[in-house]
Amino acid sequence: MRVRELHPWDLGPQEAMRLQAELSRKVVLSGGPAQVRYVAGADLAFLGSSRVGGTARAAVVLLSCPELEPVAQVVEEAPVTFPYIPGLLAFREAPALARAFARLEPPPDLVLVDGHGLSHPRRFGIACHLGLLLEVPTIGCAKSRLVGQHGPVPEEAGAWTELHDGGEVIGLVVRTKAGAQPVYVSPGHLIGLEEAARWTLALCRGHRLPEPTRLADLLSKGRLPPAAGQQPRLL
Repeated sequence: MRVRELHPWDLGPQEAMRLQAELSRKVVLSGGPAQVRYVAGADLAFLGSSRVGGTARAAVVLLSCPELEPVAQVVEEAPVTFPYIPGLLAFREAPALARAFARLEPPPDLVLVDGHGLSHPRRFGIACHLGLLLEVPTIGCAKSRLVGQHGPVPEEAGAWTELHDGGEVIGLVVRTKAGAQPVYVSPGHLIGLEEAARWTLALCRGHRLPEPTRLADLLSKGRLPPAAGQQPRLL
């Protein structure tokens, strides 16, 4: 699929933060996919040290919708070149993920990312970054909170509560499975907040994580065998 080249990746932390603030103004936080035939999940794991050096393994899994049957998968491995700084993880992870998406066919109609979108200090998490690169409706579904506060989430599956920061609603804390910890859902690009939560719930299959990112997580950690012809490529 086509991946836009928005900027160079070899930036320092201060430059990266300024770029996030600039690109956040380009994000569209409304709408949603008109029709979804294919949905992609994206995640990344680190081989070796996760903070200094090591290798990033980016995984993208494409599923049919609504069946959620595997259609394609791509794995890219690349050296880690950006330091570990909370709020700037896209600069460690997005380059390898973008290369994985560039090899993905057919292109998805909706993308879920294991990470934050709007629920970010500069309102520009990795789901926003990838959304702008791909120009596809993109949702951030994170396992832990990065910023903001929220009240209790009802225990039943499908319940959610708002995530607030600075007087702004920046995400929804969603209970995807009764008895499991909630996930933090926020729009990345070309989708609204409640629409993002509804899609996240619709793509769950009895697990805490929605199926696209659950399978991408397994693939990135080598726990889901690569499909034929989709062996990891080392850059």
